[in-house]
Amino acid sequence: MLKKVSVSLIFLLLLSFSVTLLGNESVHKYFPGTLDSFWVYEDQDKNELTRYSIEGEEIAGETYRAFSYDPELEDWANYSYFIHPGLYNVNDEGIILVVDEEVENAAEARLIKEMNIFVEALKGQAPPGVEVPDFNIGVEVEAQGQENLLLLPENVVVDEEWDVNQVEVNAKMIIEGAGVPENEQLGMDFTIIETGIVLGTETVETTAGTFEDCLRVEYRTETTAVLTPTPPPDEVAPPGETVTTVWFAPNVGIVKLHQISGHLFLDMIPKDAGFPVALPPPTERTLELKRYEIKTIESESGTEN
Repeated sequence: MLKKVSVSLIFLLLLSFSVTLLGNESVHKYFPGTLDSFWVYEDQDKNELTRYSIEGEEIAGETYRAFSYDPELEDWANYSYFIHPGLYNVNDEGIILVVDEEVENAAEARLIKEMNIFVEALKGQAPPGVEVPDFNIGVEVEAQGQENLLLLPENVVVDEEWDVNQVEVNAKMIIEGAGVPENEQLGMDFTIIETGIVLGTETVETTAGTFEDCLRVEYRTETTAVLTPTPPPDEVAPPGETVTTVWFAPNVGIVKLHQISGHLFLDMIPKDAGFPVALPPPTERTLELKRYEIKTIESESGTEN
């Protein structure tokens, strides 16, 4: 009995020690950005995206580093700050991304896309041979969020959750057309709270190689919505959520990403509501490192893989 207790005690001590080491470890090495470094990623459709580390800028006396991309982002509905971070800073708080304008652009594009799907589906309800009048949809979106997003806190602790970002989105869908009452509109107020949690460390295999001791981090949104006019409770479902899992390799950065995104507006339509068309499924994205080169401060040659 004494032997079993001793073994268990030693195991617990070792586990506690390993967690403490991770907790005291700086996150700086999980997001390197030495000037002229690059990372080439491949998505689920075999499309390549290259991220370049470029000259940053000064903000309030602090130096913020920056990334550029090839190809450049063309549709803000496809924006994700995990995939397209722009300005960022690594300081005593952790890894900070500047996301205010990007989040606003993405929220607007995302809701416009969903609302257009909604209106086009409504047009399709008319019986065959019946001419459907044209509808015009106007969307006003105003997003307010924190200027900075905390990607990783300075001290990483397994299973300890932190606040990543919070965004308030006010949207109005205004429909105009024959037979539509004047000033007919639907108001929507979304509060999106995102949290992060480190699930542990893993070995990750990618086209660029095998990376050990990668941080596996899960980012999860929780969204509340208020509609005006207020529909009956049984006529609305919860808005869609987004779950993003990111693997950070020491001295390399992001090596793998998996993201499942629900729909803010369309997911609020109950499945038994008799909607005329099948609603689109959640959007799934994957990103995997294909090759990279990390420049060192001491040498311009860097390390290419």
